[in-house]
Amino acid sequence: MSDSTFAGLGLRDSLLATLTSLGYEAPTPIQERTIPILLAGHDLIGQAQTGTGKTAAFALPILQNIDAGARATQALVLTPTRELAMQVAEALHTYAHGMEGLSVLPVYGGAPIVHQLKRLERGVQIVVGTPGRLIDHLDRKSLRLDEIKVIVLDEADEMLKMGFIEDVERILGEAPPTRQIALFSATMPPEVLRIAQKHMPGAQKVAIEHKAQNAPAIEQRFINLSEGQKLDVLTQMLELEENDATLIFRRTKNGAAELAERLSGRGFAAVAMHGDMKQSERESVIRRLRAGAIEIVVATDVAARGLDVEQITHVVNYDVPYDVEAYVHRIGRTGRAGRSGVATMFITPRERKNMREIERYTGTPIKPMRMPTQADVAARRVGQLKETIRKNLQEGDLDLYVALVEQLAEEGAHDMAEIAAAAARLLSVARPIAEKEIPVAAPPPVEPRGERTSRPLASPGGRDVRPPQKQARSDEPKTRLSMAVGKRDGIRPADVVGSIANEANVPGRDIGPIEIRDDITYVVIPTRYVGAVLEKVGRKRFRGKALNVRVSGGGGGEAPARTRPPAFGKFIKKRK
Repeated sequence: MSDSTFAGLGLRDSLLATLTSLGYEAPTPIQERTIPILLAGHDLIGQAQTGTGKTAAFALPILQNIDAGARATQALVLTPTRELAMQVAEALHTYAHGMEGLSVLPVYGGAPIVHQLKRLERGVQIVVGTPGRLIDHLDRKSLRLDEIKVIVLDEADEMLKMGFIEDVERILGEAPPTRQIALFSATMPPEVLRIAQKHMPGAQKVAIEHKAQNAPAIEQRFINLSEGQKLDVLTQMLELEENDATLIFRRTKNGAAELAERLSGRGFAAVAMHGDMKQSERESVIRRLRAGAIEIVVATDVAARGLDVEQITHVVNYDVPYDVEAYVHRIGRTGRAGRSGVATMFITPRERKNMREIERYTGTPIKPMRMPTQADVAARRVGQLKETIRKNLQEGDLDLYVALVEQLAEEGAHDMAEIAAAAARLLSVARPIAEKEIPVAAPPPVEPRGERTSRPLASPGGRDVRPPQKQARSDEPKTRLSMAVGKRDGIRPADVVGSIANEANVPGRDIGPIEIRDDITYVVIPTRYVGAVLEKVGRKRFRGKALNVRVSGGGGGEAPARTRPPAFGKFIKKRK
């Protein structure tokens, strides 16, 4: 890490304040050497590997020199793929925090062009896009280059490999001769050098030597899956593997908050930690994690900077980091104080290149991991149920219950084994041990082929944009109920399942989804059970407070139902 500071590079105070709030402490070598050159208005050829911080190296000078009050397009960033275009646009938007009136628009093939046309018509100062779609907008006259101040060619060698070189030539040829050009490339093949010599002969050159950074000596593994499989695979992993505490990384604060909420709904003690939290809130999460009050923290890279908690035994890269240096920092949160650690990375088909970059950067191979199965989870639950029963047997003092079992055997047609089996089933109502009752991730969907780019797995904000998966028993009518208790009252999904299952005799696998808010809880059950639940549970109390169960969806200020997560038969609660 460089000893210089961002303040010493010539950036204005508002950008420095944003970098401080994001947790950036010092520039990387590529940033330190290129930002002053770009701020001075010179053309630049930068040679650096992916993941060395080059996005900020050109994004910060662009933002410093942009005129947010003018609606004309002033900066153009060319990227080889739609994924990189979204990444760069998101970074620019993040660094531009507080710059009123500034618009950043990613444009790429495979996405509806109508929205892009409307945004361009209103005026966008910075456009980030793939060459093919940018040419489309030039042909439509929807994109004008006459006010362009700077053009950035990001991953120029990749654009060459993908056949975009003619499009790049045309875009550079139509831009004003006064424009500034910044070319970044990991390698410098002859065709890239030819473009540089033709369009930017006086460019200053910066080359950053690539040195492999060793990752911490912990177990590193990956699992191939689709975006829609991630949540089920994660919950299966959390249940199957012994761990003290788990740190899960997402790219965005919204993604972190959403995943923490869904894990809580499945019975895990999970909280989110992101950059918008106050320092006191962040410290509270760390204290609870150290004390064992929570088992899982879902965090963004910014929020986890400097996080040092010895109890973290597992790190999960739910979203692959865009920056390979961030990967090393992420997995370094585990294996502390001489303890062993495990780092798992979820890899979608579109992210295999990112993993190869990480392996090259760290010089460490990442091993494949087998997909968890229903049988794995069922076997784990059977083992835990046996252990629970054994502990109760060892504790003794069972005379009252032995008498009860003998009495039931004498009164009915069932023997003691059947009665014990019924008791065991009641004990496992929230965690069924039958394979057919345990969720399993669906196989990856078949992706349509694209000509140059492909459909993204997630929107720029990080949310999954696939159609919702079909749920089990989807043909049966469901009803959403509300309970007048919530997080502030300490209610958990297991409490909801237990009360409904035990009082109204509703199978645990048919209960859910459950959504617990601060002062109210929502639960979905098959409609045929509504009468029994209202009668048996409706006027029960939880810690002295009336549940007041009723059918939701009418007045009373209740929010409409959200998109349903998987049925509550999938909820699992980890027991130590």
